[in-house]
Amino acid sequence: MLIALSGCFSGSETALMMLNRYRLRHLARSGHQGARRAERLLQRPDRLIGLILLGNNFVNILASAVATLIALRLGGEGAIAASTGLLTLAILIFAEVTPKTLAALRPERLAFPAAFVLAPLLRFCYPLVWIINCITNTLLRLLGAHPEDAGNTNLSREDLRVVVNEAGAMIPHRHQKMLLNILDLEKVEVDDIMVPRSEIVGIDLDDSWSEILEQIAGSQYTRMPVYQGSFDAVQGLLHVRQVLSSMLRSTLTREELSANLSEPYFIPEGTPLPVQLLNFQAKRRRIGLVVDEYGEILGLITLEDILEEIVGEFTTDPAAAIQDVYPQPDGSFLVDGSASVRELNRLLKWNMPTSGPKTLNGLILEHLEAIPEPGTSLLLDDYPVTIIQTERHKVKTARIQPRRRRRRRMQPTE
Repeated sequence: MLIALSGCFSGSETALMMLNRYRLRHLARSGHQGARRAERLLQRPDRLIGLILLGNNFVNILASAVATLIALRLGGEGAIAASTGLLTLAILIFAEVTPKTLAALRPERLAFPAAFVLAPLLRFCYPLVWIINCITNTLLRLLGAHPEDAGNTNLSREDLRVVVNEAGAMIPHRHQKMLLNILDLEKVEVDDIMVPRSEIVGIDLDDSWSEILEQIAGSQYTRMPVYQGSFDAVQGLLHVRQVLSSMLRSTLTREELSANLSEPYFIPEGTPLPVQLLNFQAKRRRIGLVVDEYGEILGLITLEDILEEIVGEFTTDPAAAIQDVYPQPDGSFLVDGSASVRELNRLLKWNMPTSGPKTLNGLILEHLEAIPEPGTSLLLDDYPVTIIQTERHKVKTARIQPRRRRRRRMQPTE
């Protein structure tokens, strides 16, 4: 009977400590009585462990005393050694290994019934448990541990990543990827995903009226920035649909075009994407211009750009998702120098460095510290890169080979 009680204490300890705290919290909030009692016990694990070990050690010592008395009566002092060995083997098998292994495999089936017994037992033995905890907690504080903080089980971003990755079939792979992208969103700034200033498609009011009408009619965008001469002199943002009816009637004028412009929305460089997403929502905006500390426009970012960081590109062909990437028969890629390094990494499953320059051209120039000539080859983080074409002071086209595998050095053998 004492060995059975010892097994109950050992199994309940392992089962309660093996419980998934977040599933336990969900069951408790759903009204599960056993989960509620177990959650209350685990709020102060020092008291729970003190109670279980108090009971476990008590029954084990009592079992040892009883076994010694039985051995003396049956075989005298010579049988004490045999009884000690047999009792140790019995406790190890029936009171430790078997119940703890069973509890580790099925913690909920053992922990919830045990909670109904341990809760009143803790109230009954509380004075003794309190004395034990006072001594042990004092020793723990001297070692820098605080038992009061044991109930704090908040997950960090890295912990959440592990939970999502290990969800398996419980969460579809597509949803897992979206959740991981949300967790990584805090690390990305507007500078990383903006359309560079040199690639922004806008309307210059200094152009001829026929060129402006032709640009509006052939535009693939619903919103376009409008500027006067230089892009730094932005006049506003034009919603193309607001002037389509006038264009169809051939009554659109410069004055009407200017009257339909909305105030430009400026975004400071370095703004994290989660912050900008909330700003877009609060200001009811879908497009903004990124400016530096001097007020000069660096690029353009849209709400769709941020959403694509979460759900992925709105295309099924990774290579087609970047217009500046052209796969070659030999497995290499011809890449425009203005291509975003982050987009290359994400869509082509590469791992080029992203802590510095944002474009392939900037990465090459930083690595070489000079403007390269066509035919120049270099190794960017184990990716062989060959300069195909340059234009003025930048790399226009480069060929990138698949990443080389680092060879291990063979140790000489005798």
